[in-house]
Amino acid sequence: MLSYPPRRCGSRFTALLNTFANDPGLPFDQALPEATIEQAAADYHLDFAQGPDDIYTPAITLWAFVAQVLSAGKSCVAAVARIMVLRLTLGLRPCSARTGGYCKARAKLPEGFLRQLTYQVGATVEDQAPHSWRWRGRRVLLADGCEVTAADTQANQKEYPQPSTQATGVGFPMLRLVVLLTFATASLVGAAVGPHEGKESGETALFRQLLDCLRPDDVVVADRYYCSYWIVALLQQLGVAVVFRLHQRRDYDFRRGRRLGPGDHLVVWHKPQCPDWMDAQTYARLPDQLTVREVRFRVTVPGYRPEAIVAATTLCAADNYRKAEIADLYHWRWHVELDIRAIKQTLKMEQLVCKTPAMVRRELWAHLLGYNLVRKVLAQAAVLRGGSPRQLSFAGGLQTLEAFRTLLVSGAAALRGTVCWAVLLAIGSHPVGDRPGRCEPRRVKRRPKKYRRLTQARAAARAATVRTHGEVDRR
Repeated sequence: MLSYPPRRCGSRFTALLNTFANDPGLPFDQALPEATIEQAAADYHLDFAQGPDDIYTPAITLWAFVAQVLSAGKSCVAAVARIMVLRLTLGLRPCSARTGGYCKARAKLPEGFLRQLTYQVGATVEDQAPHSWRWRGRRVLLADGCEVTAADTQANQKEYPQPSTQATGVGFPMLRLVVLLTFATASLVGAAVGPHEGKESGETALFRQLLDCLRPDDVVVADRYYCSYWIVALLQQLGVAVVFRLHQRRDYDFRRGRRLGPGDHLVVWHKPQCPDWMDAQTYARLPDQLTVREVRFRVTVPGYRPEAIVAATTLCAADNYRKAEIADLYHWRWHVELDIRAIKQTLKMEQLVCKTPAMVRRELWAHLLGYNLVRKVLAQAAVLRGGSPRQLSFAGGLQTLEAFRTLLVSGAAALRGTVCWAVLLAIGSHPVGDRPGRCEPRRVKRRPKKYRRLTQARAAARAATVRTHGEVDRR
């Protein structure tokens, strides 16, 4: 039976690792070693709850936090109930069902600690991915941005204001999130968060914060919003190749430049004036011109009008990178939309509920850490099943892990391997459905309850209701 003896930085992090099918001999079993978590805890001075009778150690708090954001029941009441179940399963006395202690302990987990663990899992899983999952053996990264909302508190509104187009008190605080996700395993290796509006709050500004997450020989694939001279030049200096859809404001003419084939040529982009956000040293360091390959291809979907797409890439060697390969590589960009949907909708991260900006960011990184751990398990199942992790259902993997959570944590060491194999086989039995030619109207059949939308601050609406109907007798 597992136990949690007192040690440096609190109890061991075994519970978190076992929850995600961690067992020696399985693929990716070293994606997040316990020693790595303990070192990160020491680096961030997580030394609370050191007593032998303390319940909310860093290890238990982290386990409960990740389980909370991955579960259907996301309340702190449910999180504390899971801790009670865990303690009873391990033969320990139950803790109090009150949530105050857990909430205080959760606030002591630094944002950097959660971010470091998230990056550790994502990078390690991608590095250990089989060669067959990659594009020409290279790490392909998909970049995109999205928005999430936070609880409508004064502190959140101050740091992450609601959109300026909404009346005061009507909207919710909004955060912009830009992510770097790998194509091979769908793991997250970079994320930047900021306000939805304001100076340097756009997707490209947040993307520039992620340059340290890139490595030489990476390939970044993104939509036309990222196709600027500055992004291409900065990535080229890092030895990173790009495949972007050509920005709609940049003209192209395949009768000019160096012709490589039909709808395929090399052109020269000239350096624009220095933008406001760039310092003079960086501007001087960037080249005066870039040689870029522009490729035009047609996308044909049965039932739809063919669409011509022009992509810009720094993979300029036509002999090594055929036009069809560039087209396929850009076509993979769509996977980032599915991955963001898994993060926002399947994990229900679209609406964060914490009341302060610091806790909102912790909640966000806990979601991303949980996302990467689920992706690690899907990669394990893909190795055992044969095929790619992207052929397996993320929702199916998440639901299977939630069903097996208590058994994975509390099972005897001799049976843990059997339980892990059962989990991986179950996850491998849920491939993503193949639905060619699917066409669905964007309509809903179930009728939601009808309420008039709030068009003024809630306090003003409440006062108007009182004036109209009088005070409600609550005795």
